[in-house]
Amino acid sequence: MDAYLLDWANLLLRWLHVVAAIAWIGSSFYFVFLDNHLHPPEGEDLKAKGVDGELWAVHGGGFYNPQKYNVGPKQMPKGTLHWFYWEGHVAWLSGFALFSLLYLWNASSFLVDARVFAWSSPALAAAAAIAFLVVGFVVYDVICRVFGRNADGSVGGGNADLRVAALVFVYVVAAAWLACQLFAGRAAFLIVGAMLATTMSANVAMWIIPGQRKVVADLTAGRRPDPIHGQRGKQRSVHNTYFTLPVLVAMLSNHYGQFTNHPHNWLLLVGLMLLGALVRAYFVRRHKKGHSTPLMAASLALLALIVWAARPAPTPPAPPVAADASPPTLAQVQAVVNQRCVMCHNADMAQKNVRLHTPDLLVEHAQAMVQQVVVTRAMPLNNATQITEEERALIGRWVKAGAPAK
Repeated sequence: MDAYLLDWANLLLRWLHVVAAIAWIGSSFYFVFLDNHLHPPEGEDLKAKGVDGELWAVHGGGFYNPQKYNVGPKQMPKGTLHWFYWEGHVAWLSGFALFSLLYLWNASSFLVDARVFAWSSPALAAAAAIAFLVVGFVVYDVICRVFGRNADGSVGGGNADLRVAALVFVYVVAAAWLACQLFAGRAAFLIVGAMLATTMSANVAMWIIPGQRKVVADLTAGRRPDPIHGQRGKQRSVHNTYFTLPVLVAMLSNHYGQFTNHPHNWLLLVGLMLLGALVRAYFVRRHKKGHSTPLMAASLALLALIVWAARPAPTPPAPPVAADASPPTLAQVQAVVNQRCVMCHNADMAQKNVRLHTPDLLVEHAQAMVQQVVVTRAMPLNNATQITEEERALIGRWVKAGAPAK
């Protein structure tokens, strides 16, 4: 029953997380599109109201005319003011709940890989994973505060944006390298993605929304808002839109053992995240009718990454086998599987919907097993059950012989 309820919690949290993330990223993409398609208003009435840009659009059978004010309108509108922040909050809370349920609660299995780093306790590994999320935002925030200002005191734009982008990239590279030296590959990919996602959510909670609240308070009180709040909000919002695709590719790629178990997995992670940022840069420039240099760079980077990662990872030499040795029997393979695999693949718990507790099921899943255990070496996860090279080789020889059912 515990495994059954855990599966329900897993499914519902994933569903909530995906729905909230779609809503959050969708609104982010829309407002970036909106900003980059605004035109100076032509009507004198709009200019008199302080409108800085407007856009006409058609969707769902209706016409829309969004207008943007420079800093804010002269007075607060009487209608409902719509805010966009619950999407980000729900996405992060559901994501952290899912991370806690799957990784922190089972740190010994999912975070720790003794072949990567010998943590003294799973709890310490879990604490370090949380520290990555917190420190990631703190370092990013310091970079923005110190290097994101211009000489005139304004925030963002020009050289300030270039400085911040370069320093954030260097920090993400360092964080990816460190995570892959401390955690199991799959967990490392997820942690780095979650670090950027936490930064995105913190930008909304600590800078964008508080700044907007101050602007609303000033307008309500009849004061002229300080433009610094809008500049900061715009800076962090632009950063968030460039973080979206790197976060998504980090989350998705951790399901592929050939990436997370690669001997240079941190370089693969950095390459994939850079690819995501370049693709997003292309779409942002496309909004402005800019050139396609980011897309060309992304295409070349993807090709280089595929070619480079295709090189087979070095594996320990297989134990010597006598030339006249007969293929392993199903009983021999079953003994290994019972000791190393069945605790997660049985009648009550079927990770990835795979059960291996009977001879018939073992034969049925022979090809998948050899791929996961022998070829990619992704299983057992983080080698938690300490399968030996001899045992991997035995499974490989059995499948190569046709997986005989005897």
